[in-house]
Amino acid sequence: MAARERVMRMSVEQPLWRALAGYRVLTMLYAIGVFATSYEEFARPWVAVGYFTVLFVWTLATLPLVSGAARCTKRFLTADLTVALTGILLTLVADTPERIADGRPTLPTIWTAGSVLAFAIKGGWRWAAVASSLVAAANLVQRGSPARDTVHNVLLVWVASIAIGYVVEVARASERTLARALEIEAATRERERLARDIHDGVLQVLAMVQRRGAVIGGEAAELGRLAGEQEVALRTLVSGGLLPVSRVSEDAAEGAVVRAVEEPDDDGPVDLRTLLAPFAAARVSLAEPGAPVRLPSPAARELAAAVSAALDNVREHAGADARAFILVEDEPDAVIVTVRDDGPGIPEGRLAQAEGEGRLGVALSIRGRLRDLGGTAELISTPGQGTEVELKVPKQMARGWR
Repeated sequence: MAARERVMRMSVEQPLWRALAGYRVLTMLYAIGVFATSYEEFARPWVAVGYFTVLFVWTLATLPLVSGAARCTKRFLTADLTVALTGILLTLVADTPERIADGRPTLPTIWTAGSVLAFAIKGGWRWAAVASSLVAAANLVQRGSPARDTVHNVLLVWVASIAIGYVVEVARASERTLARALEIEAATRERERLARDIHDGVLQVLAMVQRRGAVIGGEAAELGRLAGEQEVALRTLVSGGLLPVSRVSEDAAEGAVVRAVEEPDDDGPVDLRTLLAPFAAARVSLAEPGAPVRLPSPAARELAAAVSAALDNVREHAGADARAFILVEDEPDAVIVTVRDDGPGIPEGRLAQAEGEGRLGVALSIRGRLRDLGGTAELISTPGQGTEVELKVPKQMARGWR
C-alpha cells in the first residue's frame, strides 16, 4: 500500500491555554488562602465567603472553556471578566476602609490577571488592552486614589497582557506560514510523483503517436500533429505549475514547434522558465534550474523571443530531423540561455552573406534583442557538428530594463 502524505498542523498557542488553566486554579486557591488567613479582619466576611464560593465553582466549571481558542467564546470572556471586576468592587463592601487604604489585596487578587490573559490569548493585544483597562478602572475605583502600589500593579497587568497578546498574534502568523509551507511541500511532492507517472506513460505515448503519424502521413499526420500539441500542453502543465500561456503550433509534423503568444500583463519579475516551457517538444529538449529564474517581465519576454528566433532558425535551416537543446543557467550575475542543435551547421561566411541579402534573422531577432538588453549573443557553428547560440543577459542591466 502506497504511503499517504499528511500535513501535520502544530498549535503554538495550545501550551498557553494549558498554562492559563493551571494559573486560574492556582490563583483561585491562593485568593482563598489569603482570605482565610485574615478572615477576622474583614468587616463583612460573609460577603467574601459568598464571592469565593462563586469563584471556586466558576473556576472549576469553566476549565473546559479555557482548553482552546474554539471553546473560549466572547460570551465566556465577558462573563469571566465580570466575575473578576465584581470581586474587585465587592472588596469595598467586604473589607474595612483602613485595610483598603493600607493597600491590602482585593478579593480575587492575582486571579484577575488570568481573566485578562484569556482575552490576550483569544483575541491578541487589542482585546488584552480593553480588558486590562477595565481592570485598571475597577482597581482605581476600589482604592479611591491612584496610590503607587495600585498604579504599579495596574501597569504590570496592562503591559504584560498586551505583550502576551502581541506574541500570540505573531505566533499565529508564524503557524499559518508554516502550515502553508507544509501544504506546498506536500503538493509539490504529489505533483512530482504525478509528473513522473505521466512522463513514463502518457507523454511517451503521445510522442510516439506524433512521430509515427509524421512517418505514415495522410490522416495519421494530422493525428500526430494533434498528439504533439497535447504533449506540449501536458508537459507544460506538469513542469512545475507554470503560468498559463496561449500557444500556436506550427509544423507539428516536423517537431511541434510552439510559440508563446500571450504575454504577462505586468512589468514585475517573472520566472523565465514559464516563458521557455512551451518551447519544449518532441525534438526540443529543455534543461532548466529547479528554482525560479526571475527577470523583469520585459527583459524576460525579449530573451524568450530571442530563443524563439533561434529555434526558428533550427527548424528552417537544420532540417526536419534535427534536434534542439535549450539550457538555462542562472548565474549570480547573469542569466545564460544556450540553444544548440545537432544539424549540419552553418557554412563559413553564410551569416555575412545572409545579412548582405537582407536576411536579418540572426542580426536583429537575436543579436539586436540581446544588445538592447545590455547582453550578448554568441553564435558558434562548425560544419557537420551543429550550431550553438549563447544568449547572456547581465542581471544588473536587466533590472533597469522596464
